[in-house]
Amino acid sequence: MFPKIRRAAVLGAGVMGSGIAAHLANAGIPCLMLDIVPPQLTDEERKKGLTEKSPAFRNRFAAKGLEGIKKARPALLYSLKDLKLISVGNFDDDLAKAAECDWIVEVVTENLAIKKTLYDKIEKLWKPGTVVTSNTSGIAISQMMEGRGKEFRRHFLVTHFFNPVRYMKLLELVAGPDTDPEILRGMAEFGERKLGKGIVYGKDTPNFIGNRIGVFAMMYAMHAMVADGLSIEEVDKILGPAMGRPKSAAYGTADLVGIDTLLHVSDNVYKNLPGDPARELFLPPPFVSEMVKRGWLGRKAKSGFFKMEGKGDDKKKFVLDYKTMDYRPSGKVSFPSLDAAKGEEEVGPRIRKVISGDDKAAVYAWKVLSESLLYSAKRIPEIADDVVNVDNAIKWGFNWTLGPFETWDAIGLKESVERMRKEGKEIPENVTKMLAGGNNSFYRRREGVTEYFDFAAGGYKPVPVSPDIIFLPALAERNKVVRRNPGAALYDIGDGVLCLEFLTKMNTIDGDIVSMMNEGVELAEKEFAGMVIANHAENFCVGANIMLVFMAAQNKDFDAIEKMVREFSWRPRRGWRSAAAPRSAWERTVSARRRRHTWGSWRLASVYSRLAGARRRW
Repeated sequence: MFPKIRRAAVLGAGVMGSGIAAHLANAGIPCLMLDIVPPQLTDEERKKGLTEKSPAFRNRFAAKGLEGIKKARPALLYSLKDLKLISVGNFDDDLAKAAECDWIVEVVTENLAIKKTLYDKIEKLWKPGTVVTSNTSGIAISQMMEGRGKEFRRHFLVTHFFNPVRYMKLLELVAGPDTDPEILRGMAEFGERKLGKGIVYGKDTPNFIGNRIGVFAMMYAMHAMVADGLSIEEVDKILGPAMGRPKSAAYGTADLVGIDTLLHVSDNVYKNLPGDPARELFLPPPFVSEMVKRGWLGRKAKSGFFKMEGKGDDKKKFVLDYKTMDYRPSGKVSFPSLDAAKGEEEVGPRIRKVISGDDKAAVYAWKVLSESLLYSAKRIPEIADDVVNVDNAIKWGFNWTLGPFETWDAIGLKESVERMRKEGKEIPENVTKMLAGGNNSFYRRREGVTEYFDFAAGGYKPVPVSPDIIFLPALAERNKVVRRNPGAALYDIGDGVLCLEFLTKMNTIDGDIVSMMNEGVELAEKEFAGMVIANHAENFCVGANIMLVFMAAQNKDFDAIEKMVREFSWRPRRGWRSAAAPRSAWERTVSARRRRHTWGSWRLASVYSRLAGARRRW
């Protein structure tokens, strides 16, 4: 039986440990954060009169982790008030307190001997029912659990968070051979509902799913760059938003993560998977190893593949020339294939335009993409049972807009496989069988349900969806649209609740949205219990359609502007409860959102009012 997690212990106060502790505090869960006792006093501690028995000395590492949480940018806590939920200590003096916790998560250094020594101590004080997990990124559960008792093993699994914990959605869960299925199920539900994570189920293989596929793609991109003679800033221009990747692209992401961390993960695959056909690709190019030797580890070292120099307006971006191992000013990058893709809002058509070009960028983009897709398919069922877990791991852990198999569908599975065959690439057997059976996509929609092709079953299955998740397009397919205009739609999402979705370009607020918002409020007052505003867009809303207001001002259509101001100015309506006295967690959330909505409405109305005020001047 999975326990109700009311208190947790985080063993390790480094970057990941402190990030996990902070996010537990965000969820309102008191947390004990412990680390080792420092090996010796510093000169500064001696000057303060501390001794080796002083708590300030013995808890130094954990206290440093707490201070890191306080100063972190971007912020790790929703509110600094939650810092009081985190208490600190050390393994020697305070480990016994972990026995009072419902969940113990180990986040110490990736060293098997250190982990096993710590588990020896934990098991001696462990109480049956307490869940114990490791945040390891690749050490086998069978190795970590060697010598542990049966009940302890039943309550043990891997919970692999991604950094920064507050912002990265991915939580990989990996069960051991003895893990109780009920414990796995309970941790998945807790991670999703309480911590707000996207759950992915991996297998007990080095680097699990996200890092196995994501790091392969990054390492292959490095080797291909050298082979094709591209520069670092050219690669990041190609492997950024144009290919459905984050703005940090490949090298910017490596700088953010830490180049030493990236190489640690790739080295883990190289050492532990001698049978992987792509094993050699996990070895970094020589210039990357040289960067680590020089301490050019990324943003934390203020120099990596990129670095910033100067201050204020004089701040300039420099990029590493890996041929000379010197930094130079970052140059502007332009390729016809990338320019052709700029006008495409949808990521699928954008990627297709890039890879269908004939310039250096297009050739490189196709090379990296095709090898990443093939490698992903070859790893099923080794690292995961299905394409859904692989896609979610890459989207939630590496911020790709589409996962590998979603990307494959977007560029045309059948057509791209033919292109790969012509180039002499080996197509994975599971993909070949799938196509031979007349199945030309990894995903399809039928009667409002998204299905994925299951290699093991040889057919399509519904994509597992949490009952807590509402997918608006599926409601539209099931005729749950209550009202609609060109800019917005109202859905009946069940339980007497309406949902307003924006449909404008970039979700800019215009007259259609304001009109539908007012209609929704009136409907909610008469026929529903309430209304929420939500959408599935990458950016919830970029703000007001100022161009519309500007054009009205240019045309001196001040009546239209004044109408916008009147309609969008938010006022409490009948049935709205005061934010000062919320009755429940749900109402506290609604109240907070209502306050933000009021502030946003005031700002927009202020803009409109200033423009409308021009009427007097004209």
